[in-house]
Amino acid sequence: MPLTVKDLEQLQAKLTEDHLDYQLELVDGKIIVMGPSDIVSSEIGVQFSRFLANWVTPRRLGRVFESSGGFILPDSNLRAPDVSFVSAERLKRSKRYFAEMVPDLTVEIKSQSDRIKPLREKIQSFIELGARVGILIDPDKQTVTIYRSTTEPVVLTDADILTIPELFPGWEVPISELWPVEFE
Repeated sequence: MPLTVKDLEQLQAKLTEDHLDYQLELVDGKIIVMGPSDIVSSEIGVQFSRFLANWVTPRRLGRVFESSGGFILPDSNLRAPDVSFVSAERLKRSKRYFAEMVPDLTVEIKSQSDRIKPLREKIQSFIELGARVGILIDPDKQTVTIYRSTTEPVVLTDADILTIPELFPGWEVPISELWPVEFE
């Protein structure tokens, strides 16, 4: 019997009661326990979120969410991208529950224990459900791959500039600025 969002909420409540902090997703009726991220991936997530929120917030373009922000999707899955964005037109007010929609932008950051194929499949599923842009950040290869429903994936490297004009006109982030700084 496939599990539902209500089943996930009950498990999350029990885990919280037991002081266990796990991030859960619901995929095809199965609850997936997400392990903690390594600190490089975490730092990249914070950096990307900061760059994005610093552009989005003053322009009131929409809302930026971090990896705990869950989305109930049209296929009944509950997923939480590492970073996501929903335009102001689509989400005028946040409510104290999961967003019942597909984000406009979904970002996945490969952690040390992740495999690329499932991350790519997760992004593709968001795109198929209506996300306008998906991004896969791979710290090991220092690449950023952009997915759109209308074109083939585009791979960016350190010499490139990330732009997403359909969502954030004028926003530019050098790929080299996403990676953690090395202090001497």
